[in-house]
Amino acid sequence: MSRRWVQNGQVVLPDRVVEADIVLEDGLITLIAEADQDRAQQRELAAEALRAGTGEVIDATGSYVLPGLIDIHCDAIEKEVQPRPNTLFPLKMSLIEFERKLPVHGITSMYHSLSLGVGLSLRGDHLLTEMVELIHAYRSRRAMIRHGIHLRYEVAHLDGLPIVERYIQEGKIDYLSFMDHSPGQGQYKEEGSFERYVMKNQGVDVYEVKEIVTDLLERQRQVDWRHLEALGRLAAERGISVASHDDDSAERVDQFIRFGVNISEFPMNLETARHATSRGLYVCVGAPNVVRGGSHDKNMSAAAAITAGAANVLCSDYHPAAMLAAIFKLAVLLERAGTEQGLAAATAMATLKPAQALGVDRLVGSLELGKKADLILVETFDGYPMVQRTLVNGTTVYESNTYFRAT
Repeated sequence: MSRRWVQNGQVVLPDRVVEADIVLEDGLITLIAEADQDRAQQRELAAEALRAGTGEVIDATGSYVLPGLIDIHCDAIEKEVQPRPNTLFPLKMSLIEFERKLPVHGITSMYHSLSLGVGLSLRGDHLLTEMVELIHAYRSRRAMIRHGIHLRYEVAHLDGLPIVERYIQEGKIDYLSFMDHSPGQGQYKEEGSFERYVMKNQGVDVYEVKEIVTDLLERQRQVDWRHLEALGRLAAERGISVASHDDDSAERVDQFIRFGVNISEFPMNLETARHATSRGLYVCVGAPNVVRGGSHDKNMSAAAAITAGAANVLCSDYHPAAMLAAIFKLAVLLERAGTEQGLAAATAMATLKPAQALGVDRLVGSLELGKKADLILVETFDGYPMVQRTLVNGTTVYESNTYFRAT
């Protein structure tokens, strides 16, 4: 039996922050000692284990101890493969190198967002299927973090339907979202916005983008929404969480609820977010939006939605480093808005709430007895949070607590 003690930390529980010691055994949390008597007893046991060479003590003095962060929507793996247009790196190299970055940011569960359709970045069928197969095989052999697969299906990609159906049947995806990035609605309601985005990201000219738009709109008109509804319900029946994307109206939310959706990603406005919440959906917003103080596309403010009670899940979207920074910024905003335990509430949005949304909260998402020992030690420097140590399944996968003073 392997046993570790995390001592003297400010432990972020689901509803409060307390000074406590945590005991980890065989990859699980077996005790959270808050009372002085319990902590003293565990100190004695830890000392005995150290003398016998059968235990480890992790000193968390001056640090917060948080659950490992769970990122349900992040397409940064696509940029790892293709950092610039027409510049592809080997998929295995990209996955391994990207994985090495995630514990640095406190992310212990990553649901890699891979897009099927549109033709942007990895959004070609052969690269997507190769990456799904690679992640699926890799996570069964070894890993630094927990890897999941979030398949983002562009509804106008008609030829992609058999791929989605096959992965649902084979159980190779963990999360499915329906996207419609066609011009004139959702994220690209503003005239010309879709064209500008495609030209920038694909390096095509104005004539080529016109052909792309014409083809996309024609395929969008051919979408069989009844087939998609059946597909969403099949995924939900198989235990795969289903999301809508860029909802821009209450009607759009209601439409996708019929598809078995339980998550609304990036609603375009506060009214839609509020409606999604009222219908019992988890509402996911981007951590970069919180950190930057607004949407890069001039859409809904994530912080405004959260403080209004209209959003409850944080994801990194495209920038994993934003997750932890957003938590600590939100903690302050929530307390100003009247939430007594701001840090606990903000942390839950990147841990417990996404775990609940994906149906894995029995195992991960909070520091509670019997759950997997996925946790991070965080210190702050001039108010900015940085990960000192990351443990997954009770094993340290990242540690950095030494700095030098520049002279």
